[in-house]
Amino acid sequence: MFIHNALKVSPLIEKVSDHKDFRKLLRTRTNVLVLFTTSASSGDSHLKLLSDVAQTVKGQGTIAWVNCGDSEGRKLCKKVKVNPSSKHGGAELLHYKDGTFHTEYSRPATFKSMVAFLKDPSGPPLWEENPEAKDIVHIETEKDFRKLLKKEERPVLLMFYAPCESFHCLCVLAGMNVHPAEFDGLKQEFDVKGYPTFCYFEKGKFLHHYENYGASAKDIADWMKNPQAPQPKAPEVPWSETDSPVYHLTDESFDSFLEEHPAALIMFYAPWCGHCKKMKPEYDEAAEVLNKGSNSPGVLAAVDSTVHKAAGERFKISGFPTVKFFLRGEDTFTLPQLRSRDKIIEFMHSPQAPPPPEQSWEDQPSSVSHLGSEDFREALKKKKHALVMFYAPWCPHCKNAVPHFTAAAELFREDRKIVYSAVDCTRGQNHELCKQEGVEGYPTFNHYNYGKLVGKYNGDRGEAGFIGFMRSLRGRDQEKVVKKKEEL
Repeated sequence: MFIHNALKVSPLIEKVSDHKDFRKLLRTRTNVLVLFTTSASSGDSHLKLLSDVAQTVKGQGTIAWVNCGDSEGRKLCKKVKVNPSSKHGGAELLHYKDGTFHTEYSRPATFKSMVAFLKDPSGPPLWEENPEAKDIVHIETEKDFRKLLKKEERPVLLMFYAPCESFHCLCVLAGMNVHPAEFDGLKQEFDVKGYPTFCYFEKGKFLHHYENYGASAKDIADWMKNPQAPQPKAPEVPWSETDSPVYHLTDESFDSFLEEHPAALIMFYAPWCGHCKKMKPEYDEAAEVLNKGSNSPGVLAAVDSTVHKAAGERFKISGFPTVKFFLRGEDTFTLPQLRSRDKIIEFMHSPQAPPPPEQSWEDQPSSVSHLGSEDFREALKKKKHALVMFYAPWCPHCKNAVPHFTAAAELFREDRKIVYSAVDCTRGQNHELCKQEGVEGYPTFNHYNYGKLVGKYNGDRGEAGFIGFMRSLRGRDQEKVVKKKEEL
């Protein structure tokens, strides 16, 4: 059994000395940080800090303590091959995930770093943990932000950001993580629409954004010597006005073009569309071959559907790019798979019907409950624990998560108190629902208790992570039931 030493250890920290109890702990909890010490006293400084951490991560992670100095603890430490006496201060912190050893805790022994680690054990370290970022003021709250602007006489360049592994900037004066929903008002006030966003302040007043300049340390340091308003972006030249071999059509020329060309592939696009921009050079290269060849099997054309809307409406274009093949003036095939030069040329030489569209996740039989704005709240009210995946069908990370999420739902299908649900944020009125639920990217996973949002799930997106999360919740439910029975 687990024993708590009330004088030394917070009741939230599991004191373990028996190997069977240790294995049971790892089996029933999915996210465990264990402090191994050479004696009861060598863990004092850590235990004081860990008591505060345990309070903050309650329900998300577990903290345990093993004293390798007493007789039982010594046997346990020997079995798990841990020797804290070899470590500074006679203490070692090890993390266990989903029942097995994950990693040694090597980040700073601070409240903030430990909490961040236990909330996302596989996530990147906090920006302020980087020793090179010691000269940056890291702001935690809106109150601290206002206070800084009020007292700071020097110019301030502030970077609003969301936690990210790939961005490193070492020359800003201040940085603030405004990804949490509590900072939505601040983001609106300073027009923060993406990350990172740099705002320049003088004497507490916001002057302008830092944008369209380089993002290296030298670029920022040089700019700070003479801060200027954002440089205007060079206007993008319309595709139809470039030296493109593609035939660019209008609403007026569309039908006559098809009369002149019995086999034509037409790309309906929007200038702002990222996928269209990516496809344009491939389409141009294919047109260089097909539109200029004397024995070409057909031609390539394009229509800017934001300008020439009649053609798009006529053929019910609802997304970009949409590629259609016309044979003798008839709309014959829609070809979502044609994106590269070689595939386009290959198709034009041997036009064939595209493969049947992939069955949507919602249409596939599974134990996942697919919800929409019309039934979302009513359905979740009936479940003690709901893990909801907010997704977009085109999102690669969502597609990767689907089989794992589905497998987890299948495992718990008999448990009436649990549901794994999914919401397609691109369908109907679901976009508004997703916005209300704090969805800012795909996929987003939220945990609900009888319809009330508990928090975001930031754990592993594999089957083990989704299953372990729910097992941990159900394990705690059962412990509460046992405790109530004992009290009676």
